[in-house]
Amino acid sequence: MNSSRVFSFSAEHSAELRMHWIKKTPHWLSNIGFTFVVAMCLISQAHATNPAPTNTNTPTVATPADASQAADRFDMSKVPPITAASRPGLFSLPSSGPGYYSFWDMVTSNKREKPPVAPYAPFALLTTPAYDIDFRYLDNPDHEKDIFDPVKRIHLASDWLLSFGGSFWYRYANETDSRLNAAGTDNSFHLLRTRFHADLWYKDRVRLFAEFIDARILGADLPPLATDRNHTDMLNLFTDIKLANVNNGPVYIRVGRQELLYGSQRLISTLDWVNTRRTFQGVKTFWRTPEWDVDAFWVRPMITEKGNFDNWDTQQNFFGLWATHKPKPGHLIDLYFLSLENDRNLPAANVLAGNILQGNSHVHTLGSRLAGNFDNFLYELEGMYQFGQRSGLDVSAFAVATGVGYRFAMPMNPQGWIRYDFASGDSNSKDGRSNTFNQLFPFGHYYLGFLDRVGRQNIHDINAQFTMNPMPWVTFISQYHRFYLANERDYLYNAAGAATLRDITGQSGSHVGDEVDFRFNLHINRHQDVLIGYTKMWSGNFLKKQVPGISPDLFYVQYNIRF
Repeated sequence: MNSSRVFSFSAEHSAELRMHWIKKTPHWLSNIGFTFVVAMCLISQAHATNPAPTNTNTPTVATPADASQAADRFDMSKVPPITAASRPGLFSLPSSGPGYYSFWDMVTSNKREKPPVAPYAPFALLTTPAYDIDFRYLDNPDHEKDIFDPVKRIHLASDWLLSFGGSFWYRYANETDSRLNAAGTDNSFHLLRTRFHADLWYKDRVRLFAEFIDARILGADLPPLATDRNHTDMLNLFTDIKLANVNNGPVYIRVGRQELLYGSQRLISTLDWVNTRRTFQGVKTFWRTPEWDVDAFWVRPMITEKGNFDNWDTQQNFFGLWATHKPKPGHLIDLYFLSLENDRNLPAANVLAGNILQGNSHVHTLGSRLAGNFDNFLYELEGMYQFGQRSGLDVSAFAVATGVGYRFAMPMNPQGWIRYDFASGDSNSKDGRSNTFNQLFPFGHYYLGFLDRVGRQNIHDINAQFTMNPMPWVTFISQYHRFYLANERDYLYNAAGAATLRDITGQSGSHVGDEVDFRFNLHINRHQDVLIGYTKMWSGNFLKKQVPGISPDLFYVQYNIRF
């Protein structure tokens, strides 16, 4: 089930938004166009100062000047400066030592002494943006050869670098009572997603990156969600310009459409589970060193429109400052301050019912996170506090995620986590305060059950995870969740943050239900994975009284290929 819905609009609001976009389009295009012109001017100027040598059949003799020019050529092995994906919560330590690391390795009897160097994680879901996939190992002449090598890191002249890539997935899903609807309607459907990107660098100074996406749904029994389809659009379209080097680390500015991913992804994620992924448009500056990653950004979320070129949401502004410190290998500290301004006017009925998280708010989030491992002992602790205004009410809300895990020194790489997740709720929407936590733009599907019926808002989640690798190319993941409402009078919110069910009297109790999730990932080869999953929820008192007789579950099979 998809876990990132775009809030529904009335026809009138949609018309107003389109009219606003039409009025603002020339200004926006001029800004982006100006950025591209500046980038191309920089490229042209640099290229003019380094003309390509003239081809000649006359033998030449190397001179000191020739040697000097060769020494002045930029070392393209440093491009691009990759932002390594941060460890999520519930992370696991990969298999190591001798073994078959793909199905193809096993078929060809290619037993390896250690895991191969590869750009993709051996799993069907990959939240890492395409522009942060690391292919720099190709500059090592001894790298393992691959059929797609010729379209990667193509050296044009001495200072230019061009790469192409993409992916395709197919998923079949069958849902029972998946949307907790009283009618008990089931849903089965097919998802198709195609992505393709081109990446051009001049030295480490200027980057142009464009990524196309086409996402479709077929055969659904229920109306598609906004995140199910996006026909022929741009997922990423940006320019990077290097501003300086500070303490041996580059500083860049990025302008345009771009995905964002930070920390545990509890608050900001690309959301790879859904067919369309999540993207933004705006400006980001970032600084990278071995010890620090520091980002500052202003963006607006994109509104997915199936048949039109996606537009940014002019009623939302998202600001952030995020720093990650890596004091030593295996450990990290996240520090962040985020602000979301959502000026969408809510209907009076929403305000009256206390369903006020989706508009009329200026909310700030202050948080930090510690995560890492001491040998086989795994740990994570994250705390988030929110303050500001929401529909005229003072906001005071918080969330905590904590857990410990351990990898056992046994065959099949078994690992387990015991965790507790909490996000505050509101007991009275008329007391002048709003205490419900806002999960912002999360990877909800990863943390709070794969059915996506529960979001990080007004919830207690006591959970555990167990993983193992029966063979290095097979990953088994199981989770158990026991959900309770943090406040019995507040809503149950789904993974998209939308209010779904509520008992204003609190008489339905707080026990939402229990959920178990199972996943098998089969790593076929460097480019291909097959993911099989099943999840089941047993209703607690709250669900039994709110939607009697439901028994939700989800089965899915997914095939993914990347190049």
